Amino acid sequence: MRLGLSCGFWGQGRDEENLALVERADELGVDVFWAAEAYGPDVVSVLAWVGARTRRIGLGAGVMQIPARAPAATAMTAASLDSLSGGRFRLGLGVSGPQVSEGWHGVRFDAPLARTREYADIVRLALSRRPVSHQGRHFELPLPDGPGKPLRLAHTHRREIPLYLAAVGPRNMELAGEIADGWLGVFVSPDHFVEQRASLEAGFSRRPGGGPPESFDTSATVALATGDDLEECVRTVSPYPALYVGGMGSRRQNFYHQLACRMGYEKEADRVQELYLDRRWGEAAAALPPQFVDDTSLLGDVDRITERMRRYADAGITTLTVAPWGKDATARREALEVAVEAHARLGRAG
Repeated sequence: MRLGLSCGFWGQGRDEENLALVERADELGVDVFWAAEAYGPDVVSVLAWVGARTRRIGLGAGVMQIPARAPAATAMTAASLDSLSGGRFRLGLGVSGPQVSEGWHGVRFDAPLARTREYADIVRLALSRRPVSHQGRHFELPLPDGPGKPLRLAHTHRREIPLYLAAVGPRNMELAGEIADGWLGVFVSPDHFVEQRASLEAGFSRRPGGGPPESFDTSATVALATGDDLEECVRTVSPYPALYVGGMGSRRQNFYHQLACRMGYEKEADRVQELYLDRRWGEAAAALPPQFVDDTSLLGDVDRITERMRRYADAGITTLTVAPWGKDATARREALEVAVEAHARLGRAG
């Protein structure tokens, strides 16, 4: 199992702190840094900036929003980042949610699975440097009634850039298993991953040959807080899942709320959502069951984190991406260093 790093959303007043954390991860041999976007700083600018300041660590878009860019533009961007970084780029794609897709990008949130399938096909076709021609329900290239012709991407560093899909629901996970090189998951519990793995395997069964590629990467992002006081670790981390379970979407459509319900926390998830949408954010974080936070995070001292990492590895997670939380930059750096030590212990234990 490899180790990754996420710094959460950028542009919130601590970009230099985040950059220092990624540089430290690069020094420590962390495998990949993942950056995200919502409706603030875009992931491409962040990865270009980080890539110029690092030398070895992988650069992952986790994710580039499908409604934000035409598929050919995403292919051009992926090829650019991969070339500039010497082959370090990994492309994660996601449809976002209806509020962002329709409210920010002006793209209808209809048939997200079919749209994702077509989008990924076009991106892969472009990155292979073959002429791009696609006739689908959501995308048509070239347009049939004008002067356009199938064009080919001028240059790539690699013709096969790893393509990941961010997926929360079972059907999206099946699609990731069917068409992607990896899956990006959040709020992953080692126990619940058994159920999620079944969705991936349903997708694997639809591949030629009926099985997963050997290199398929199951990548889970988990919050990280270190220390001897487990209750304090829970309090440190809880605003992060509260934002997603309570506020990432509407009362009717929130994929993370639905995930918490599938994990057995339906009543609690409803209460968190009620408080969050009422702008009672502190109360929403406090209403999260400590067990849910612990199930989906790495909390405690190095011994406990090592054991928790072992459970993720045994469950089948191949990349564990940590999102360090703490009261300041020093606490976050120290948390990252504890995670690296725990990961090293796991490797020494075989």
